[in-house]
Amino acid sequence: AAQQSNGQLYFFRPRGNAKFVLMKLIPDRFVLLLLGAVLLGWLLPVSGLGLPIAQNISFAGIFALFFLHGLKLPREEVRQAAKGWRLQAAMLGFTFIAMPLAGWALANAVEEWWLSPTLAAGLIYCAILPSTVQSAISYSSLGRGNVAASVVGAALSNLVGILATPALFALLLGVANDGGLGGDVIVKIATMLLLPFLLGQFAQRWLATWAAREKKLLSLFDRAVILLAVYVAFSSAVSSGALARVDGIDLLKLTAAVAVLLAFAFLGAWTLGGTLRLQRTDRISLLFAGGHKSLATGAPMAALLFPPEIAGVMILPAIFYHQLQLIGSAPLAARLAKDS
Repeated sequence: AAQQSNGQLYFFRPRGNAKFVLMKLIPDRFVLLLLGAVLLGWLLPVSGLGLPIAQNISFAGIFALFFLHGLKLPREEVRQAAKGWRLQAAMLGFTFIAMPLAGWALANAVEEWWLSPTLAAGLIYCAILPSTVQSAISYSSLGRGNVAASVVGAALSNLVGILATPALFALLLGVANDGGLGGDVIVKIATMLLLPFLLGQFAQRWLATWAAREKKLLSLFDRAVILLAVYVAFSSAVSSGALARVDGIDLLKLTAAVAVLLAFAFLGAWTLGGTLRLQRTDRISLLFAGGHKSLATGAPMAALLFPPEIAGVMILPAIFYHQLQLIGSAPLAARLAKDS
């Protein structure tokens, strides 16, 4: 993991690799809470007049969430990305070019005969999301990668993703009837994602110290907003009848498709690092920063980009991918550390 003090990065490496790997084979607490939110939305959905109220509360939480993203992202971390531009360009290129193309190709290959059109579209949405922050850094550290580069890369990925993910969504999936980015969606992106993020950046001079001091509280708030967005999305999907068309066999098929996408992510990122002749530590950072996808960004953003009646189904691939990337990364990072 990496921490920052007075602008300087210092790191430590987790010990007890075998125990760490074993624990990551079990869903972590947040994944269990996510599954609980899905189940609650499935069995006890908010409906009727309560649904639009819940959606508005969720939107308010998303606005606050992206304000905090802007508040917590130090500008210095973004500036440092220019120093390692070759690695950072590889991370961004793999995250927002290679992965979206792979997700689009896979979704088109399995649509209709293997996955429903909605789940196939959700697979594309999963592929266009930015990288995670916490897990990409943690596994890079465990695998003895370039932790400082992972910190910068994950931060830059999420910064670029605020605009890149909706743009890729419009390009690969389409929003309006003509396949373009509809005006209402552009307004949502500007007012619910970009505006609060910029306000958070602007407020750093007054609130940065408070944000650093209340890091644990803000992390709890982040997770609460994500859980609420998932619950409301699944409630809408249940109310519309969209989830009635998803059964256990569909979920098993989705798991297989997501596993294929994850395999491409890890193999592709590692191969790209070798092709660019990056140092081993940089290849490890590229592997995890390029292969991981952020559900923390994906769940709230889905509430803005997709119609409420299908948003719950659309984020299912991202939820499955999130857990599989944790399961796959643990033994992979331990093996990389052993071979170093």
